[in-house]
Amino acid sequence: MIQESTTNIEAVDISSKIQGYGEIALDNVITFTPKIILAALILWIGFKLIKKVGELIFKALEKMQVSDTMKPFITSLVETVLKIALLLISVSILGAKLSGLITIVAAMGFAIGIALQGSLGNFASGILILFLKPYEVGDWIQIDDKFGKVTEIAIFNTLLLTPGNKTLIVPNSKITDDVVTNYSKEGIVRLELNVHIPYAEDFPKIKQIIQEELKNLKSVLNDPIPEIGIENFDSHNITLAIRPFVAPSEYWNATFETNEAIKRVFNENNIKVAYSEGVELGSIGK
Repeated sequence: MIQESTTNIEAVDISSKIQGYGEIALDNVITFTPKIILAALILWIGFKLIKKVGELIFKALEKMQVSDTMKPFITSLVETVLKIALLLISVSILGAKLSGLITIVAAMGFAIGIALQGSLGNFASGILILFLKPYEVGDWIQIDDKFGKVTEIAIFNTLLLTPGNKTLIVPNSKITDDVVTNYSKEGIVRLELNVHIPYAEDFPKIKQIIQEELKNLKSVLNDPIPEIGIENFDSHNITLAIRPFVAPSEYWNATFETNEAIKRVFNENNIKVAYSEGVELGSIGK
């Protein structure tokens, strides 16, 4: 009898517990179902609106003539921020504390920032370059001793194509921290060439010969007029400065062509040069 009573009591307890759990579950369903529906509705409408906002921002950037690289990046960044804010609002509707979620997101952002410190520096530099435009795609630039044509300006790096057909991937942070020489900004660039002649040679004669030869070179511009003058006096020779102007895309071709032409006219006019090894004079071959 005692065992049967105990069994009946246990059965009643289990039944009451199940009933209690069911009531709690039902209360939760009644309480949270409207919230879940509301959160889902907000997400659905919000994502639609964010997509529209992204399209409007993209069109606005087009009117502002923002670069093709920057337009999708800015649009994507704004959409991502709005989506994160929308998710936080939706979660808060379900009953979660918004302050705690913001703290977690901030902590995650800080940790990611520390891990990607170098990349973030390149990222920030990329934004500055795209907005300030110290150079554009197609410009010939020199960064430190790296010279080439800009083929792409990305968020983290800039791609240069050298005259030797090599692609250089330069981190954007290095560009903003260093001196950048833009050969295409003014549309022309001046070559800086030097020739050594002995004191006995007739400078006006040599100057005229070089001037006439530069006029015949297709890669050299006649306007502005090439600059030719005595740069300095060495102990054994005179240093001539030859400064023709060329298009940036013709930089190396014009350099080689001008040096070749000067050597040829020196040979044709029997002009001597002072060798760097000493004061001995020698003729130039073809």
